[in-house]
Amino acid sequence: MGDIAWFVAHTVIGIVRIMPRRSRAVDAGSGNVFADLGYADAKERTLKVQLAMEVNRLLKARGTTQAETAAALGILQPHVSDLGRYRLDRFSVERLMGFLVALGRDVEIRISARPGRATRAGVRVSHAS
Repeated sequence: MGDIAWFVAHTVIGIVRIMPRRSRAVDAGSGNVFADLGYADAKERTLKVQLAMEVNRLLKARGTTQAETAAALGILQPHVSDLGRYRLDRFSVERLMGFLVALGRDVEIRISARPGRATRAGVRVSHAS
């Protein structure tokens, strides 16, 4: 058996041993990764991420340094880094909304009746240009 044939034969055998056929059960997600992971405050975490995404989008568009951003938002520079990396434990929903206001955005909270039983009640963040 030539060197190439030996290599191919042993490589194929190795793959078969490394990757045995197994069926895996896959559960459908709920649409909220935090709820799927079992967090009791899943809705709040989702809202915080949505608000932080908008803050970070605005900061990226401005192109400012972390020091300039810290001054504009009234926070320490390391906290700007945390915000950019979505380490949101130190930020409340209210504080994130305050950042949006500081960046020149209006934040609107709208409360309305649920239009029937087919939809779930919840909190939504929508972005208006």
